[in-house]
Amino acid sequence: MDAGSGGGRPRPTPGGAGRKGGRGRQGGAGPRGRARRENLAGYLFMSPWIAGFLLLTAGPMVASLYFAFTDYNLFDAPRWIGFDNFTEMFGDPRWRTSVEVTSWYVVIGTPLKLAAALGVALLLNQSRRGQGFYRAAFYAPSLVGASVSVAIVWRALFSDGAAVDRGQQFLGMEAGGWIGDPDRIIYSLVALTVWQFGAPMVIFLAGLKQVPRELYEAAEVDGAGPWRRFWSITLPMISPVLFFNVLLETIHSFQIFGSAYIIGSQGNACGPADGTLVYTCYLYIQGFENSRMGLASAMAWMLLLAVALVTAFLFWSQRRWVHYEEGAR
Repeated sequence: MDAGSGGGRPRPTPGGAGRKGGRGRQGGAGPRGRARRENLAGYLFMSPWIAGFLLLTAGPMVASLYFAFTDYNLFDAPRWIGFDNFTEMFGDPRWRTSVEVTSWYVVIGTPLKLAAALGVALLLNQSRRGQGFYRAAFYAPSLVGASVSVAIVWRALFSDGAAVDRGQQFLGMEAGGWIGDPDRIIYSLVALTVWQFGAPMVIFLAGLKQVPRELYEAAEVDGAGPWRRFWSITLPMISPVLFFNVLLETIHSFQIFGSAYIIGSQGNACGPADGTLVYTCYLYIQGFENSRMGLASAMAWMLLLAVALVTAFLFWSQRRWVHYEEGAR
C-alpha cells in the first residue's frame, strides 16, 4: 500500500461533511421555528391590548400634543398657532387659581389620607376578633367613594342645615354649610378623600405583616416604648411601602375631577368663587364647555409635566428616607 494513502484510513469527502452540516442546520431550525410560532401566538393574544393602547391611549396622546399648538374647537379644522395656548394659559388668572386649589388639595389631602390609612392599618395589624369584617368595612369606602352618588350624598351632608352644620351648632361652632363657603368647600373634598383611605390601608397592612416580630421583641427588652418602636422599627421597615403609597396617592390627587365638579356644581361649576376649581375641572370647562380643545390639550400636557416633575422629585428624595434590604434596590 502506498504510504501517501494515509495508512488506508478513509478520507472524509466534502459531500459527507456538507450533508452532516446541512442536517445540523436543519435540526437547529426546529427550535427556532417553534420559538417563532410561540412568539406569534403571544402577540396574537396581546393584540386586543396592543390595539386598545394604540387607538385609545397612544393615538389620543399624540393627537392632543398636536392640538396643544393649534386653535381647535371640535367642529372646525385645527389651525396652527404655535405657543399661543401656553402664553394665554400662563396669563389666565383662573388657571393660576386652579393651580393653587389643586396644590392645596394635594398638600393637605394626601398626608391626611395616608396618616388615616396607616393608623387604621396599625390597629388592624393586631390580633383581634372579627378582623376580616373590620378590614372589609374600612376598605368599602374606597370602592364606592369615587362614584357620582357618593359625591351627591357628600354635598348634601355639608350643605346648609345638613348633618355637618347641625353638628357644628351642637358643638358651639359657627353655623353655616361648607358647600356655600368658598373658603371651606375645599375641606369637604379633603374629608371625602380621607374617607377613602381603604386602598392605601390594605397596602400598609401588607407591609406591616412583613416586619419581623423579633425586632419588636428585642426593642422591648432594651426598654423601647411604643412610640420609639414605631419611629425606629415600623417606619423604617415599611418605608418602601410608604413611598409607594405616597407616590400613588399624590398622582391620584392631581387627577381629582368628579367629586370636585359634582360637590361644587350649585349654579356655578367647580364651586362658589372657584372654591373647588381644581386643575382638571378647569381643563374640562375650557375643553367641553368653552369648546377650546386646543387650550385644554395644552393644559393637559402641563399637568403631565407637573406630575412627572413631582414623581421625579419623589424618586430622588427616596434615597434619603426609604430603606431597602441589602441588594433590593
